[in-house]
Order: sequence, then structure tokens, then C-alpha cells
Amino acid sequence: MKKIFVNPYLLLTLTVLFWSGNMIVGRGLHGAVPPLALAFWRWTIALMLMLPFALPHLRSQWPQLRARWPMVVFLGLVGVGGYNTFAYIALQYTTATSATLLNSFTPIATIVLAFLFLGKRLGRLETLAIVLSFAGVMTIVSHGSVATLLGLSLNPGDLWMLLAVLTWGIYTVGLQRRPAGVDPMLLLAAFTLVGLLPLIPAYLWEIDQGRTIAVSAASIAGILYTGIFPGFLGYVFYNAAVAAVGPNRGAQFIHLMPVFTTLLAAIFLGERPLWYHFAGIALVFSGIVLATRGPGR
Repeated sequence: MKKIFVNPYLLLTLTVLFWSGNMIVGRGLHGAVPPLALAFWRWTIALMLMLPFALPHLRSQWPQLRARWPMVVFLGLVGVGGYNTFAYIALQYTTATSATLLNSFTPIATIVLAFLFLGKRLGRLETLAIVLSFAGVMTIVSHGSVATLLGLSLNPGDLWMLLAVLTWGIYTVGLQRRPAGVDPMLLLAAFTLVGLLPLIPAYLWEIDQGRTIAVSAASIAGILYTGIFPGFLGYVFYNAAVAAVGPNRGAQFIHLMPVFTTLLAAIFLGERPLWYHFAGIALVFSGIVLATRGPGR
């Protein structure tokens, strides 16, 4: 495990792989698991996994955590309570493909926010990297057709996904202001607890509306997946990687999502990759190779 943590780019790659699976699960279960239920149970499972690692640090590091409690609350609300809840609501109304396309705006949103609030600027190499990766994303989701791309239209789910993108960009930039000297697992557990609090009444409201989980092996497996991989491991890896390479470079890896979504669809859904998939994947990887060259932060 220690060898994994010395390579932030491997952490980012694994994180995006987990999150790509999350998109497929969220869309695949949209008829069986309501969005607020999925968000609530995802973070409940993740918190249970975090606590054994976090609690030993609570007594000694509580003063640092309490001193920066407004930032802890803010990051917990946007990164845990906001992003995934909005994404799961989006997947009730839009396809995983559309959600993935809109999610690819995350690096751009992050860069703008990092410039506005942290004064971080892009070099020419980083700019070219973003252009290449984004072109690859567009190639994949448009099936290599300009007409298809122009024919895409926004629905309520797409608007929820854009809100999710904004909250994730805010979270990524906000990680640069996280409390110093606090164990990463304790900090993540604090974020998760804060994010769970508003989900409790929201989940109860959803139940009151008659929207409950259709319990089956598939729905239980899907909920467990979201809690263990994108919920627990994904956030642990992402927070550690962003701390090492900065928000601009970390967000660039979001462009891997359509790549992994294509591969996962081929493996689990039997969808055969076509020429535009390979062209898009090549562009995305070219952009990431450029992004990981030069100074890290």
C-alpha cells in the first residue's frame, strides 16, 4: 500500500477508474435505488470504513480540526454532501454518456476557480494538455461526428450534473486550504460526517415520498461498490494526490472518465469499442502525458 501512495498519478488513475464505475452503477440502478438513498448509504459505508483509521488521531488532533472548523464544514458540504448527490440526481434524468461529457468540464472549472481564488496560472504545456484531453473526450462522446455533438441538448439531469461539476471544482480548489497537521483519514472522516448530516433529512424526505430501495443482489452490490471504491478509496486517493500535485494537474485526470467508461462498457455490457473510442483515448492520454511533465505545482 505504501508503494501506491508514493505515486500520485497512479492514485489519480485509480480514483477515476472507481468514479467511472460509479457513473455506470448510478445510471444502472437509477430505477432501483433513489438518488438520495444511494448518496446516504454510500457515505455511511465509507464513514464506517474510515473510522477505525481516523479515531486514533481524534484526541491529539482535535485542536487543529476545531480551529479550522468553518473550512471543514464547507469542504464536507460541497465535496461529500454536494457533488455525488447532485450527480446521482442527474443520472435519474440523463445518460451516463451525457453525465460523463459534462463531468469533463471539471478540469476547466477547477482551473478557473484556482486562478480566481489561488492565483494559479496555466503554462503553455498545461493549456495544450487540456485542449488535447478535452478534444479526446469530445471525440468519444460525439462518436466522431460533429452533427452528433451539435445535436446534444440539455435536460434537467444535465443541469444537475453541471451543478455537480461546479461543486467538485470548488472542493478540489478548497483542498488547498484544508487544516494543516491533521491526519488525512481523520480529515476525510470529518468531511464525510459533515456531508452526511444534511443527507439524513433529505433521505427521510425521499422515503416519505414513497421512493424506497428495491432490495436485490444487484442493488446491494451496487451500493457496496459506491461506498467502498468511489466513496472510501476514491476520496482517500484523490485527496492525497491533489495534495502532492495541486488542483490543476489533479483535475486533468477527470478526462480519463470517458476512457474508462468505454472500457468498462466493453467488459461488462458487451459494447464493442469503435474507431472514435480509440482516437479519443489516444488524445486523452496525450494530454495527460503533457500535463504530467514539468513542474508539479
